[in-house]
Amino acid sequence: MTYEQIYDPGMKENVARKILEALPDWFGIEESREGYIKESAGQICICATECGEHVGFLCLKETGKATVELAVTGVLKEYHRQGIGREMFTIARDIAREQGYSFMQVKTVQMGRYENYDNTNRFYISLGFQEFEVFSTLWDEANPCQIYVMWIE
Repeated sequence: MTYEQIYDPGMKENVARKILEALPDWFGIEESREGYIKESAGQICICATECGEHVGFLCLKETGKATVELAVTGVLKEYHRQGIGREMFTIARDIAREQGYSFMQVKTVQMGRYENYDNTNRFYISLGFQEFEVFSTLWDEANPCQIYVMWIE
């Protein structure tokens, strides 16, 4: 497995599209998925590749002078639980630190709503994120938004 930062906006969008369209359990809402793809072009983007095939990606976006958000991440399902997401996160965290950011945040659906998202919550907690706040209507009442934060300095 190789990991690299992608700089070309078109390539970022192509990788995001390939991965997100293959993950309908998490990215099945077309409008949201297309937003992630479009926004990826202007974000810090890390990609995981195996045998020339893109199998995962992660994007960071600035949300304040001292804060970046783990805006979107995806790993093809057949590559889950192999440490790919963790490695991409480690690289992204180091880049964020090098660029002078102090905090990272991530948003997901609150624990206890859906099994897939419960696994996602556990993954973020295992990386060192801590619960910050739940916004019950940021997205909609069926999908309360859990925000996790971490200090990265």
